[in-house]
Amino acid sequence: MNAHAQPDAVTDLAPPEGRYVTTADGTLLAASWTRPLGPPRGAVLIVPAMGVPQRYYEAFAAWLGREGFHALTFDYRGMGASRRGSLRGFDADIVTWGEQDTAAALDELTRVAPGLPITWIGHSLGGQIVPFTPNHGRAARIVTVAAGSGYWKRNSPALRRRVWLLWFGVAPVATRLAGYFPGRRLGMVGDLPRGVLEQWRSWCLDERYAVGVGGEPVQALFDAVTTPIASISFDDDEMMSEWSIRSLHGFYRSADVALHRFSPADLGRERVGHFGFFRRELEPFWRARVLGELAAR
Repeated sequence: MNAHAQPDAVTDLAPPEGRYVTTADGTLLAASWTRPLGPPRGAVLIVPAMGVPQRYYEAFAAWLGREGFHALTFDYRGMGASRRGSLRGFDADIVTWGEQDTAAALDELTRVAPGLPITWIGHSLGGQIVPFTPNHGRAARIVTVAAGSGYWKRNSPALRRRVWLLWFGVAPVATRLAGYFPGRRLGMVGDLPRGVLEQWRSWCLDERYAVGVGGEPVQALFDAVTTPIASISFDDDEMMSEWSIRSLHGFYRSADVALHRFSPADLGRERVGHFGFFRRELEPFWRARVLGELAAR
């Protein structure tokens, strides 16, 4: 997995380098490292959304490399290229993805980019699990993208009509029958380990999301996050309402949190939504708004 071609010209990046990251409990995760073009300016860990494989972030990682940043992407256990075989009986939940998988990826980025400031860029779920990652303090700054509470009654109106069926019908039945959530066959989210789906469901049914389910111990984890956080969200997000965005970031009571909300028109686009931020055509927006966050001290 480590072989990669050399760049053809000084303006070209080498292809990302595939590698394996080993977690504290011995699980191998598939990851991909993009080396910076020229002297490194910093390092970025891209923490994925629920059910989204790391390859979705390739264009963004390549742009980071061209701008002089190390970029590391990875797949949680049981997901994307980290999945090995059936998920029936596979033991994992969201907290595991934070405590073990994201922590290992952050350790790996620290190893390959020693001494450089690290920015955590978390897409959706990737902005929710910061408190569950014990070494989150290694990040000098955090940028969340389309990250909010999943409480179902305050989802966007279009999604709310569908999640009722998901949480109170499809998810419990399908997971019980299959031994995991067969989202790929159902056209919903993607395949998920049973523990992930059941924990996510319990959070989404509570108005205070993970804090409501976990109580004061989970709020204490959020309170332990003191790294500055910049939230980027879009008002045409088909999943996250403005309430959802504000609710999640309200749990980060010890961090300096700045909320930045945009309309597609602000970006010269007709549509951005929950997933559009990482599409290649948004490079002008990355340059205008994200570089400033990466360079912040």
